[in-house]
Amino acid sequence: YSMAMRQTPLTCSGHTRPVVDLAFSGITPYGYFLISACKDGKPMLRQGDTGDWIGTFLGHKGAVWGATLNKEATKAATAAADFSAKVWDAVTGDEVLTLAHKHIVKCVNFTQDSNCLLTGGNDKVLRIYDLSKPEADPQEFSGHTSAIKKALWCNSDQQILSAAEDKTIRLWDRNTKEIVKTLSFETSVSSMEYIPDGEILVITYGRTVAFYDAHMLELIKTVDAPASIHSASLHPDKDFFVAGGDDFKLYKYDYSTKEEMESYKGHFGPVHCVRFSPDGELYASGSEDGTLRLWQTAVGKTYGLWKCVLPEELSSENTDALYCPPAEIKA
Repeated sequence: YSMAMRQTPLTCSGHTRPVVDLAFSGITPYGYFLISACKDGKPMLRQGDTGDWIGTFLGHKGAVWGATLNKEATKAATAAADFSAKVWDAVTGDEVLTLAHKHIVKCVNFTQDSNCLLTGGNDKVLRIYDLSKPEADPQEFSGHTSAIKKALWCNSDQQILSAAEDKTIRLWDRNTKEIVKTLSFETSVSSMEYIPDGEILVITYGRTVAFYDAHMLELIKTVDAPASIHSASLHPDKDFFVAGGDDFKLYKYDYSTKEEMESYKGHFGPVHCVRFSPDGELYASGSEDGTLRLWQTAVGKTYGLWKCVLPEELSSENTDALYCPPAEIKA
């Protein structure tokens, strides 16, 4: 049985404005979780494999540009246009800390032990907050010449990667605050993903998805897509990657051969963010259309809310009947 099945994404509604960032937790005893950042100012937490809405973090007074969960899904952090980053108790939904900034905050990232939070934004400065001493001044890293779009811990939290509107990616030493290496691009980098297992950095700019060695910032390979790409994500097993962008489509590529395997149009607006789940069974996409969608990595597998029925005998006419699409999820 090799007939191609139709991909039926789960649609997670509830946001009222474009969804601009999303992140998964690690795998916990309760499964894994998904957080979304939205211009409606109301980040949402969902069960990762089903998209079921768990709660909304209320407190920001402006668009939320970045959101993240720690590995255990006990803490969340958000970056917003109200000149603040917030840390939340992801279990109760309570706000734990507000970290005031001098300008719009675009990104937040926890260390592996969840003790420190990295922030970046329009004031061009990277900051590290020690969450056990919230009243202490953050460590500050200056060097970018325009707004920081994304900042991530890497190399066992000893280094920091940052991408800015100044068309550079910089690798910083956490302890010396020195810039270890700078990569320059013809156009601004639209997204960045760090894969600790194998130290791979996935970045997107223009129509290009590029893979770098995160230790040395040396190029591994690039793949050009048919449209401008806003985000890409590498599967945990590194056998393929997905990308989404301006043409409302999601593309799946073979990582080793760089061949396009499939493409789906599932959104009604540009795709701003895409990420694989920690088990690699699905990937999530967030769009200008205000929805998140969950897509199966292996179409037709029984997983989460996807139920697959395979009758003994198949005729080519009834292949659609095999696949019971999941119900729409509403917040």
